[in-house]
Amino acid sequence: MSSAAHRTSYPLRNSSMSSPKELESAPPLIEPWYLSGPTAAGKTQIGLALAERLDGEIISLDSMAVYRGMDIGTAKPSPENRRRCPHHMLDLVEPTEDFSVSQFVAMAHETVDAIRRRGKTPIFVGGTPLYLKTLLRGFYFGPSADWEFRDTVEAEAEQVGLESLHARLAQVDPLSAAKLHVQDKRRIIRALEVHYLTGTPLSHHQSHFEDSRPAEQCHVFILGWERSALHERINERIDHMFNVGLQAEVEGLLAKHGNLGRTAAQALGYRETIRHFNGELSLAEAIEKVKARTRQFARRQETWFRSLTECRRVEMGEMSVSELVDEMISQQDG
Repeated sequence: MSSAAHRTSYPLRNSSMSSPKELESAPPLIEPWYLSGPTAAGKTQIGLALAERLDGEIISLDSMAVYRGMDIGTAKPSPENRRRCPHHMLDLVEPTEDFSVSQFVAMAHETVDAIRRRGKTPIFVGGTPLYLKTLLRGFYFGPSADWEFRDTVEAEAEQVGLESLHARLAQVDPLSAAKLHVQDKRRIIRALEVHYLTGTPLSHHQSHFEDSRPAEQCHVFILGWERSALHERINERIDHMFNVGLQAEVEGLLAKHGNLGRTAAQALGYRETIRHFNGELSLAEAIEKVKARTRQFARRQETWFRSLTECRRVEMGEMSVSELVDEMISQQDG
Protein backbone atom coordinates (compact mmCIF):
# COMPACT_ATOMS: atom_id res chain seq x y z
CA MET A 1 0.00 0.00 0.00
CA SER A 2 1.34 3.45 -0.89
CA SER A 3 2.14 6.07 1.72
CA ALA A 4 -0.60 8.22 0.23
CA ALA A 5 -3.14 5.56 1.10
CA HIS A 6 -2.10 5.80 4.74
CA ARG A 7 -2.24 9.55 4.83
CA THR A 8 -4.68 10.95 7.38
CA SER A 9 -6.15 14.41 6.96
CA TYR A 10 -6.20 16.69 10.01
CA PRO A 11 -8.51 19.61 9.13
CA LEU A 12 -8.18 22.71 11.23
CA ARG A 13 -10.86 23.39 13.78
CA ASN A 14 -13.62 25.74 12.68
CA SER A 15 -12.18 29.23 13.05
CA SER A 16 -15.46 30.43 14.55
CA MET A 17 -14.86 28.26 17.61
CA SER A 18 -13.74 30.20 20.65
CA SER A 19 -10.11 29.86 21.60
CA PRO A 20 -9.47 27.94 24.82
CA LYS A 21 -8.18 29.88 27.78
CA GLU A 22 -5.14 27.62 27.87
CA LEU A 23 -3.71 29.46 24.85
CA GLU A 24 -2.40 32.13 27.20
CA SER A 25 1.33 32.32 27.80
CA ALA A 26 3.22 32.93 31.01
CA PRO A 27 5.37 36.07 30.70
CA PRO A 28 9.06 36.05 31.65
CA LEU A 29 9.82 36.34 35.36
CA ILE A 30 12.71 38.79 35.45
CA GLU A 31 12.29 40.40 38.89
CA PRO A 32 13.02 37.38 41.15
CA TRP A 33 16.54 36.34 42.04
CA TYR A 34 17.92 33.06 40.71
CA LEU A 35 20.75 30.96 42.08
CA SER A 36 21.67 27.97 39.96
CA GLY A 37 24.63 25.89 38.94
CA PRO A 38 25.63 22.27 38.37
CA THR A 39 24.94 19.43 40.77
CA ALA A 40 27.00 19.62 44.00
CA ALA A 41 27.98 23.27 43.39
CA GLY A 42 26.84 24.36 46.86
CA LYS A 43 23.55 26.06 45.98
CA THR A 44 21.70 25.14 49.18
CA GLN A 45 23.86 26.96 51.73
CA ILE A 46 24.50 29.98 49.52
CA GLY A 47 20.80 30.20 48.69
CA LEU A 48 19.94 30.27 52.39
CA ALA A 49 22.47 33.01 53.07
CA LEU A 50 21.20 35.03 50.10
CA ALA A 51 17.60 34.67 51.27
CA GLU A 52 18.53 35.89 54.74
CA ARG A 53 20.34 38.93 53.30
CA LEU A 54 17.46 39.82 50.95
CA ASP A 55 14.63 39.00 53.37
CA GLY A 56 13.54 36.37 50.90
CA GLU A 57 11.78 33.04 50.51
CA ILE A 58 13.19 30.17 48.45
CA ILE A 59 11.42 28.48 45.55
CA SER A 60 12.83 25.16 44.40
CA LEU A 61 14.19 25.08 40.86
CA ASP A 62 14.66 21.30 40.88
CA SER A 63 12.54 19.02 38.71
CA MET A 64 13.02 15.98 40.99
CA ALA A 65 12.43 17.72 44.33
CA VAL A 66 8.72 17.88 43.48
CA TYR A 67 8.42 14.15 44.31
CA ARG A 68 7.43 13.13 47.83
CA GLY A 69 9.75 10.71 49.55
CA MET A 70 12.64 11.34 47.18
CA ASP A 71 14.74 13.24 49.68
CA ILE A 72 18.27 11.88 49.88
CA GLY A 73 18.90 11.46 46.16
CA THR A 74 17.56 14.92 45.36
CA ALA A 75 19.43 16.59 48.25
CA LYS A 76 16.31 18.37 49.47
CA PRO A 77 16.81 21.07 52.10
CA SER A 78 16.84 19.63 55.60
CA PRO A 79 14.05 20.38 58.11
CA GLU A 80 16.51 22.69 59.88
CA ASN A 81 17.14 24.66 56.68
CA ARG A 82 13.43 24.87 56.01
CA ARG A 83 12.97 26.37 59.46
CA ARG A 84 15.65 28.96 58.71
CA CYS A 85 13.80 30.14 55.61
CA PRO A 86 10.44 29.30 53.99
CA HIS A 87 10.84 26.90 51.05
CA HIS A 88 8.27 26.36 48.30
CA MET A 89 7.48 23.86 45.54
CA LEU A 90 8.89 20.80 47.28
CA ASP A 91 7.05 17.48 47.74
CA LEU A 92 4.21 18.33 45.37
CA VAL A 93 3.32 14.93 43.86
CA GLU A 94 3.84 11.22 44.41
CA PRO A 95 6.76 9.64 42.52
CA THR A 96 4.27 7.59 40.49
CA GLU A 97 2.91 10.77 38.89
CA ASP A 98 4.19 12.94 36.08
CA PHE A 99 4.84 16.63 36.70
CA SER A 100 5.02 18.78 33.58
CA VAL A 101 6.92 21.93 32.79
CA SER A 102 3.61 23.75 32.34
CA GLN A 103 2.55 22.73 35.85
CA PHE A 104 5.84 24.02 37.21
CA VAL A 105 5.57 27.35 35.40
CA ALA A 106 1.99 27.96 36.53
CA MET A 107 2.80 27.16 40.16
CA ALA A 108 5.99 29.22 40.06
CA HIS A 109 4.08 32.32 38.96
CA GLU A 110 1.48 31.81 41.70
CA THR A 111 4.21 31.30 44.31
CA VAL A 112 6.12 34.42 43.26
CA ASP A 113 2.93 36.50 43.49
CA ALA A 114 2.21 35.16 46.99
CA ILE A 115 5.75 35.89 48.21
CA ARG A 116 5.61 39.42 46.85
CA ARG A 117 2.28 40.04 48.58
CA ARG A 118 4.03 39.20 51.85
CA GLY A 119 6.64 41.85 51.07
CA LYS A 120 9.40 39.27 50.65
CA THR A 121 11.93 38.61 47.87
CA PRO A 122 11.35 35.46 45.76
CA ILE A 123 14.59 33.53 45.18
CA PHE A 124 14.71 30.48 42.93
CA VAL A 125 17.37 27.97 43.95
CA GLY A 126 18.12 24.78 42.04
CA GLY A 127 19.81 23.24 39.05
CA THR A 128 17.18 22.36 36.41
CA PRO A 129 18.18 24.46 33.38
CA LEU A 130 14.93 23.93 31.46
CA TYR A 131 12.95 25.32 34.38
CA LEU A 132 15.32 28.29 34.56
CA LYS A 133 14.95 29.02 30.86
CA THR A 134 11.15 28.78 30.86
CA LEU A 135 10.95 31.30 33.70
CA LEU A 136 13.41 33.74 32.16
CA ARG A 137 12.07 33.55 28.59
CA GLY A 138 8.35 32.92 29.14
CA PHE A 139 6.25 29.86 28.36
CA TYR A 140 3.41 28.93 26.01
CA PHE A 141 0.90 26.63 27.73
CA GLY A 142 -1.00 25.65 24.62
CA PRO A 143 -4.56 24.37 24.28
CA SER A 144 -5.88 21.57 26.45
CA ALA A 145 -5.72 18.03 25.09
CA ASP A 146 -8.07 16.91 22.33
CA TRP A 147 -8.26 13.19 23.11
CA GLU A 148 -10.21 12.29 19.97
CA PHE A 149 -7.47 13.83 17.86
CA ARG A 150 -4.74 12.11 19.88
CA ASP A 151 -6.44 8.74 19.54
CA THR A 152 -6.63 9.23 15.77
CA VAL A 153 -2.94 10.06 15.51
CA GLU A 154 -1.97 7.22 17.85
CA ALA A 155 -3.84 4.80 15.57
CA GLU A 156 -2.06 6.20 12.54
CA ALA A 157 1.29 5.79 14.25
CA GLU A 158 0.48 2.13 14.87
CA GLN A 159 -0.27 1.68 11.16
CA VAL A 160 2.50 3.59 9.44
CA GLY A 161 5.15 4.20 12.09
CA LEU A 162 6.62 7.24 13.80
CA GLU A 163 8.75 8.16 10.80
CA SER A 164 5.58 8.92 8.85
CA LEU A 165 4.21 10.93 11.77
CA HIS A 166 7.43 12.93 11.98
CA ALA A 167 7.27 13.59 8.23
CA ARG A 168 3.70 14.88 8.62
CA LEU A 169 4.90 17.28 11.33
CA ALA A 170 7.68 18.48 9.05
CA GLN A 171 5.01 19.52 6.53
CA VAL A 172 3.08 21.74 8.96
CA ASP A 173 5.78 22.74 11.46
CA PRO A 174 9.30 22.17 10.09
CA LEU A 175 10.99 24.00 12.97
CA SER A 176 9.41 21.74 15.60
CA ALA A 177 10.13 18.68 13.49
CA ALA A 178 13.80 19.64 13.24
CA LYS A 179 14.06 19.83 17.04
CA LEU A 180 12.25 16.56 17.81
CA HIS A 181 13.69 13.07 17.53
CA VAL A 182 11.73 10.84 15.18
CA GLN A 183 10.95 8.49 18.10
CA ASP A 184 9.62 11.23 20.41
CA LYS A 185 5.99 10.24 19.88
CA ARG A 186 4.49 12.25 22.73
CA ARG A 187 5.96 15.58 21.63
CA ILE A 188 5.35 14.92 17.93
CA ILE A 189 1.67 14.29 18.64
CA ARG A 190 1.49 17.40 20.82
CA ALA A 191 2.99 19.56 18.07
CA LEU A 192 0.51 18.16 15.54
CA GLU A 193 -2.30 18.73 18.02
CA VAL A 194 -1.40 22.40 18.58
CA HIS A 195 -1.36 23.00 14.82
CA TYR A 196 -4.70 21.23 14.48
CA LEU A 197 -6.33 23.22 17.27
CA THR A 198 -4.89 26.65 16.52
CA GLY A 199 -3.97 26.66 12.85
CA THR A 200 -0.52 27.88 13.80
CA PRO A 201 2.70 25.88 14.24
CA LEU A 202 3.78 25.21 17.81
CA SER A 203 7.19 26.69 16.95
CA HIS A 204 5.49 30.01 16.17
CA HIS A 205 3.78 30.08 19.58
CA GLN A 206 7.11 29.27 21.23
CA SER A 207 9.17 31.82 19.31
CA HIS A 208 9.41 34.07 22.39
CA PHE A 209 11.24 31.21 24.10
CA GLU A 210 14.38 32.34 22.27
CA ASP A 211 14.15 36.02 23.27
CA SER A 212 17.04 36.84 25.57
CA ARG A 213 18.09 39.70 27.84
CA PRO A 214 21.48 40.95 29.00
CA ALA A 215 22.60 39.77 32.42
CA GLU A 216 22.51 43.34 33.74
CA GLN A 217 18.71 43.33 33.47
CA CYS A 218 18.35 40.17 35.58
CA HIS A 219 19.34 38.71 38.95
CA VAL A 220 20.63 35.33 37.75
CA PHE A 221 23.79 33.85 39.22
CA ILE A 222 25.47 30.56 38.33
CA LEU A 223 27.95 28.96 40.75
CA GLY A 224 31.02 27.92 38.79
CA TRP A 225 33.71 25.41 39.76
CA GLU A 226 36.90 24.26 38.09
CA ARG A 227 36.00 20.89 36.56
CA SER A 228 38.25 18.63 38.61
CA ALA A 229 37.08 20.28 41.84
CA LEU A 230 33.44 19.85 40.83
CA HIS A 231 33.99 16.17 40.00
CA GLU A 232 35.52 15.66 43.44
CA ARG A 233 32.50 17.32 45.06
CA ILE A 234 30.15 15.13 43.00
CA ASN A 235 31.95 11.95 44.06
CA GLU A 236 31.81 13.00 47.71
CA ARG A 237 28.12 13.82 47.43
CA ILE A 238 27.25 10.44 45.89
CA ASP A 239 29.21 8.57 48.55
CA HIS A 240 27.37 10.57 51.22
CA MET A 241 23.96 9.78 49.66
CA PHE A 242 24.58 6.05 49.89
CA ASN A 243 26.13 6.33 53.35
CA VAL A 244 23.09 8.10 54.80
CA GLY A 245 20.49 5.73 53.38
CA LEU A 246 19.67 6.13 49.69
CA GLN A 247 19.21 2.36 49.33
CA ALA A 248 16.71 2.28 52.19
CA GLU A 249 14.88 5.29 50.73
CA VAL A 250 14.50 3.64 47.34
CA GLU A 251 13.48 0.34 48.95
CA GLY A 252 10.78 2.14 50.92
CA LEU A 253 9.47 3.92 47.82
CA LEU A 254 9.23 0.65 45.89
CA ALA A 255 7.50 -1.06 48.81
CA LYS A 256 4.94 1.75 48.98
CA HIS A 257 4.35 2.35 45.28
CA GLY A 258 5.40 -0.86 43.52
CA ASN A 259 7.14 1.08 40.78
CA LEU A 260 8.15 4.69 40.35
CA GLY A 261 6.73 6.77 37.53
CA ARG A 262 8.56 7.20 34.25
CA THR A 263 10.21 10.48 35.24
CA ALA A 264 11.00 9.71 38.88
CA ALA A 265 12.53 6.34 37.98
CA GLN A 266 15.13 8.10 35.81
CA ALA A 267 16.37 10.39 38.60
CA LEU A 268 20.08 10.33 39.35
CA GLY A 269 20.78 7.63 41.91
CA TYR A 270 17.32 6.11 41.82
CA ARG A 271 17.60 4.36 38.46
CA GLU A 272 20.92 2.78 39.37
CA THR A 273 19.72 1.71 42.81
CA ILE A 274 16.67 0.06 41.28
CA ARG A 275 18.95 -1.80 38.88
CA HIS A 276 21.01 -2.92 41.87
CA PHE A 277 17.87 -4.28 43.56
CA ASN A 278 16.96 -6.07 40.31
CA GLY A 279 20.33 -7.84 40.33
CA GLU A 280 21.65 -6.00 37.28
CA LEU A 281 24.43 -4.16 39.14
CA SER A 282 26.49 -4.74 42.24
CA LEU A 283 26.34 -1.95 44.79
CA ALA A 284 29.83 -0.79 43.85
CA GLU A 285 28.88 -0.75 40.15
CA ALA A 286 25.70 1.20 40.91
CA ILE A 287 27.62 3.84 42.86
CA GLU A 288 30.19 4.26 40.08
CA LYS A 289 27.43 4.59 37.47
CA VAL A 290 25.69 7.24 39.54
CA LYS A 291 28.95 9.20 39.77
CA ALA A 292 29.61 8.94 36.02
CA ARG A 293 26.06 9.86 35.09
CA THR A 294 26.07 12.80 37.50
CA ARG A 295 29.30 14.14 36.00
CA GLN A 296 27.73 13.89 32.53
CA PHE A 297 24.62 15.67 33.77
CA ALA A 298 26.74 18.46 35.28
CA ARG A 299 28.39 19.03 31.89
CA ARG A 300 24.98 19.29 30.23
CA GLN A 301 23.84 21.74 32.89
CA GLU A 302 26.85 23.97 32.26
CA THR A 303 26.21 23.90 28.51
CA TRP A 304 22.67 25.16 29.16
CA PHE A 305 23.90 27.92 31.49
CA ARG A 306 26.44 29.15 28.95
CA SER A 307 23.64 29.49 26.38
CA LEU A 308 21.61 31.85 28.59
CA THR A 309 22.68 35.49 28.29
CA GLU A 310 20.76 36.30 31.46
CA CYS A 311 23.27 34.43 33.64
CA ARG A 312 26.30 35.73 35.48
CA ARG A 313 28.88 33.20 36.66
CA VAL A 314 30.29 33.45 40.18
CA GLU A 315 33.54 31.56 40.55
CA MET A 316 33.69 29.33 43.59
CA GLY A 317 36.96 28.91 45.42
CA GLU A 318 38.41 30.40 48.58
CA MET A 319 35.65 32.90 49.37
CA SER A 320 33.33 32.22 52.30
CA VAL A 321 29.56 31.94 51.87
CA SER A 322 29.15 35.48 53.22
CA GLU A 323 31.74 36.83 50.80
CA LEU A 324 30.06 35.07 47.87
CA VAL A 325 26.71 36.63 48.77
CA ASP A 326 28.41 40.03 49.03
CA GLU A 327 29.88 39.45 45.57
CA MET A 328 26.51 38.66 44.01
CA ILE A 329 24.78 41.63 45.59
CA SER A 330 27.61 43.97 44.61
CA GLN A 331 27.48 42.73 41.01
CA GLN A 332 23.76 43.39 40.95
CA ASP A 333 24.09 46.83 42.51
CA GLY A 334 26.89 47.67 40.09
